[in-house]
Amino acid sequence: MRARLGQRTLAGVDPVARVALWLGAIAALSALARPAPDAPDGASSPRAAASGPGQPLVAACGPGTLPDDGVCIPVPRLGVGAPELEAAEGSHRDASGRTRTYEHIPRRPERPDDYRRYRFPVPLLPGQSFVSSGYDLHLPGSNQRQGLGFSTVGHGGVDVAQARGTEVRAVALEGQEGDAEVVFTGELFGASVVTLHAVRAAGRVREYVVIHGHLEAAAPGLLPGTPVREGTLLGSVGDTGSPGIVHLHLEVRQVREKVAIRSVAGGALARSEHSVVCDPRNVLPLR
Repeated sequence: MRARLGQRTLAGVDPVARVALWLGAIAALSALARPAPDAPDGASSPRAAASGPGQPLVAACGPGTLPDDGVCIPVPRLGVGAPELEAAEGSHRDASGRTRTYEHIPRRPERPDDYRRYRFPVPLLPGQSFVSSGYDLHLPGSNQRQGLGFSTVGHGGVDVAQARGTEVRAVALEGQEGDAEVVFTGELFGASVVTLHAVRAAGRVREYVVIHGHLEAAAPGLLPGTPVREGTLLGSVGDTGSPGIVHLHLEVRQVREKVAIRSVAGGALARSEHSVVCDPRNVLPLR
């Protein structure tokens, strides 16, 4: 009965219009049969909805998606692709033999292991080696930096060899938004300059401090609040705080949420209650 009614209804329709109606019906059925893609955050799964009486069915998409050939396609959003960095727990025995636990952010597996793949605030020498060690807090305690001459066990930064007096220039971090700014100049790891960077990942912005240590001297005119762009002169390579070992100590730390880092005194910037040490390869830009 329904088939005959449908045939009678279409019988009087113009042939071109009849073809268009059939194609519309086929497209609607294909859309309903097609499996729905995973919905992004805040988006609803595709559902069939009538756009009006006598109209073919269309895919009704939720927030953050747009319809495309019967399926809902996520709308790209800036910064959503990079995952948010998460802290892990580590432990080691310090120079006095006591076991210490700590939080740190290890290198993401997809980030290159080779330090030479990254841009640093100083040029890398041919066949560059690192004076003392690279980042090692992800390693078992027995494999971390330790021994005579070190006041602590484990190394949360990278020591980059360069000639005394080599210019140290700011590097914008991966995913950085806007300019960085100076938050401290003075004694930390010898003469140091600490910059503050806003970095977007996983759809939100987190703050990071970057410590440039063992400088011969900080660049003149750098005061807390001074804006820092890519290439801004921060100082020169030296050995303050590490006599006879000329190098740049570069350390990256993620500021803990709800910490007003601009109000933290210089020497406390690197304390665990204010910031979490982070493998610099997570945020240094690739060369």
